[in-house]
Amino acid sequence: MDKIRNFSIIAHIDHGKSTLADRLIQFAGIVEDRNFQDQILDNMDIERERGITIKSQVVSLPYSAKDKKDYTLNLIDTPGHVDFSYEVSRSLASCEGVLLLIDAAQGVQAQTLANLYLAMEHNLEIIPVINKIDLPSADVDRVIEQIESELGLDATDHLKCSAKMGIGIEEILEAVVTRVPPPEGDPDAPLAALIFDAKYDSFRGTVIHCRVFNGTVKSGDTIRFVYNNSSYRVEEVGHFLLQREKRDRLSAGDVGYIIAGVKTVSDVRTGDTITLENRPCAKPLPGFKEVKPVVFASIYPIAADDYSDLSDSLDKFKLNDASFVYEKDSSAALGQGFRCGFLGLLHLDIVQERLEREFDLSIIISVPSVRYRFTLKDGTTLFVDNPAHYPDQMSILKGEEPYIRAAMMLPERYMGAVMKLCMEKRGVNSTLNYPTPGRAELTYEMPLAEVIFDFYDRFKSITQGYGSFDYDIIDYRESSLVLLDILVNGEKVDALSQIVHRERARTRGLQACERLKEEIPKQMFKIAIQGAIGGEIISRTTITAFRKDVIAKCYGGDISRKRKLLEKQKKGKKRMKMIGNVSIPQSAFLSVLKSDAE
Repeated sequence: MDKIRNFSIIAHIDHGKSTLADRLIQFAGIVEDRNFQDQILDNMDIERERGITIKSQVVSLPYSAKDKKDYTLNLIDTPGHVDFSYEVSRSLASCEGVLLLIDAAQGVQAQTLANLYLAMEHNLEIIPVINKIDLPSADVDRVIEQIESELGLDATDHLKCSAKMGIGIEEILEAVVTRVPPPEGDPDAPLAALIFDAKYDSFRGTVIHCRVFNGTVKSGDTIRFVYNNSSYRVEEVGHFLLQREKRDRLSAGDVGYIIAGVKTVSDVRTGDTITLENRPCAKPLPGFKEVKPVVFASIYPIAADDYSDLSDSLDKFKLNDASFVYEKDSSAALGQGFRCGFLGLLHLDIVQERLEREFDLSIIISVPSVRYRFTLKDGTTLFVDNPAHYPDQMSILKGEEPYIRAAMMLPERYMGAVMKLCMEKRGVNSTLNYPTPGRAELTYEMPLAEVIFDFYDRFKSITQGYGSFDYDIIDYRESSLVLLDILVNGEKVDALSQIVHRERARTRGLQACERLKEEIPKQMFKIAIQGAIGGEIISRTTITAFRKDVIAKCYGGDISRKRKLLEKQKKGKKRMKMIGNVSIPQSAFLSVLKSDAE
């Protein structure tokens, strides 16, 4: 076990985690140059297209150190975006040390701090690494000062590297060997392995990714999941060397995979403990903190026949994304579906795209909302994340919405514009300090509902990409909340209902009406699109009717004949309006979600 090191790379977005992982893999020589490609661990198309890491990936690197010993270094590459911080916390549970990567040009950012605190919670060895030292704008001295002042770490033992140019890679590997402690555990004790991820393979069943803390597991053993007591016979165990590489056994300290022909997807839970059927461990390993979703939306299949496919796909998807939660839901407009919880809007966007690509589904997503808390006049407390469950307005004593503390780091020159944006989003209790000259740290308390809509995109635009943003939920605060309904031709469309702050209701109502007007095709009769609070209409637009030219054939002749035809047309349209119903295209539902900028 003293030849094994488990470590992770953590950093803010775009500070070079995936590029550094590429160089470490190249240095270890586990992939030939002709097969090598950038972001080699990002194996999803969507990760390559967007240039972001979404899933943590594990790879075992063989390394011959200067002390002439051969080591196995298990590297876990993690995402940097705030919506995927749960992936990071799960990866850190399998490590003994981390490389904290800091961009030499940008310095310490919001997620650098957030990820550092995660590593400290797990009592890991932290090695600060300054990346991108080859950039003309690199300021290493300033970053060393920030490591001391903002992170509170000892900067004397920092490392410098350029992942892009391959500078300082060997020094990093040596530091991992000498400074990261080897894993602890007893290979002869009863088996205790922690599931930190899983993936569904249509040929082999569920592939379980685990870290073995005690004991040994090999093919032919019968394992048991502690959470639900189900037992399976192990078919194959092994390590990750970009592809799955079969091994004889996994022992204490190893990070690897187990295939045991698990067809029942719901048997595998991230955070569960695996032990042996005939020699179980005394108590399960501490799992992961239950993740709390902050953004809620409903997912419906476009065709009602696809409901069972959607249900199976969500089961399989949940294996690979433990932060995703869902339950059954139904809508009058869209039929049977699922109410889902996400960690943010980017998470929602990625889930939607992965379901469409990986499972070949066509889905509609309703307007995202947060979880509100209502106190009713009879003293009961009600949590509502779905506008369909909004209580009767007359029975509400008070409504409360979740508030967050948003920490923003940005160059001083953008201060005014960012403060204006925060005030627009009902931000309060701001604090401001200047950690280093020219850089400001701004803290605001604001409603989560305002932030999930389009705050992050606008913040990035205003700061030209130099600002960084991180948030944590603090509490619920009283607020004037109303239910905004959208009516199309007098019919309520429940999938477009939103719970909003009273001040924002008219703006949101007008926005939804205008968007729908662009998307809903014209009919032979006029269509009114209205925004309403209870019985009060607060916004309206009208889609004009197609007008067929019934008098085109009447050339010359008596005017009364033309008038008679027009009167006949008017009567027909009136009758059609009474019975006409409007089908709303899928693009209309999506258009209501988009921000003004888009």
